[in-house]
Formats: sequence, C-alpha cells, structure tokens
Amino acid sequence: MSFYHLLRKSIVSIILATVCFSCNPRVNRQRGQSQVNAQQNLQPSLVYGDLIVKKETDYLMVPVSIFPDINQGEQGWLNKSSRIYENRKNIYNIIFYSKKDASTNVLLDKKAIIKSFDLIEKKAIGKPIKRFWLYRIIENDTNIDGTLNYQDATIGYLSDLSGRNLVQITPDNTQLNSWKIVQSTGAIFLEITRDTDNDKKFDRKSYIRVNLDNPTIGKEIISNQLEDKIKSYIVK
Repeated sequence: MSFYHLLRKSIVSIILATVCFSCNPRVNRQRGQSQVNAQQNLQPSLVYGDLIVKKETDYLMVPVSIFPDINQGEQGWLNKSSRIYENRKNIYNIIFYSKKDASTNVLLDKKAIIKSFDLIEKKAIGKPIKRFWLYRIIENDTNIDGTLNYQDATIGYLSDLSGRNLVQITPDNTQLNSWKIVQSTGAIFLEITRDTDNDKKFDRKSYIRVNLDNPTIGKEIISNQLEDKIKSYIVK
C-alpha cells in the first residue's frame, strides 16, 4: 500500500470522526429538548397519599396531590444532623371516607394548597369533647408570581371531622403561623403575620382569638390603640 493511499485513508478517518463528534452534541441537545417538551406537555395525574386513620374520628382521610406538579412543594428537614432535606408534596385536596356508611366527600371545591392540617380539641367539664380539623390553606397568589406557593397568604380554616362545614378563621392576606388552645376560655389563639406596607411580604406579627363554640374570623387581641399607647411609653 502506497504512502499516499495511507495518507488519504487517514484524512478520511479524521474527517468522519470530526463529523460524528460534531453531530453527537446536536443529537443530545435535540433529545434533551424533546424530553423537556414531553414533560411540559404531560398532563398532571392524581396521586393519593397514605391513608390517615385517627381513632378520634369515624372518617378515614386520603390526601390528594398531583404529578407532575408545577408548584414547588415545601422543603423540610429529614435529618438535621446529616443535613438531609425532604421535599414534601403539595396537598390539593383531602377525601373523607365514612367508616359507618361508606360515603365520601372532598374538603375543597376550589384550587388551593393545603399547607397543613391538625386535629384539635375543645374540652369543658361536664360536656362532650368537641373536635375540629384546623387547616392552613393557600388559595390566592398574593405575591403575584403566577403560582400558588409558600410565600403566599396562608389562611386558617376549621371543619368538622367529616371535612364539612369549612369556616375561615383568620383574615385574608395574612399568614397563619401557629396556635394555642386555652381550654379555660373555650378559644383558640392564633399567631399570624400581616403585610403592613403592601409589598407582598408578611412582616408584622399579630394575635387573634377565635371562639370555638362559634368559630368565625377572629379579632386581634392587640388593638391599634393599645399598640399606639405602648409606643408612647417606650418609643421617642
């Protein structure tokens, strides 16, 4: 085989290798874009969470999420010592199933995120215990970023054990942070934060009281007049 023939074969091999190398990234990019488009066009499907069974109630509960979920779920600590996080799925509704008659109903008839739900009790001497579900619900895009997320207002609601008779107990455009039940008063006291300067951020802590015998949107326990009076004592 002549020198020129070997040289020609080498040049052809180099050209073919260069062409193949330049094509691979393009193919990979096209494949990656196709996968992204497929994910974007994928219709969300319902995802049912673990069955919730409480001895205090005659209803089973099934949390409802979706996949894929365009709204970001809450990220919390799974293990603080090892700095491991867990991503918690957003809950968009809850199904209640009656143990007695096998009937079902859903908590919400609107789009919202259920940030948390807790069983609470009102106790009084000589009277039956009254139980409620207390929810923190995100239902409006208050920071106007196009999605419902954990930076939006978080409103407090109560329902009975069947998930019916849902009642709002904290004001609009606030975030419910925590609560304490004071059994001697028959009331629940809730810590909220308000957006005081309309900058879409919640910055002022406040407390409201809700009577559990007649739940409705609570009243603040620290009035503006009281706050002004306190300021006059300590702020120059």
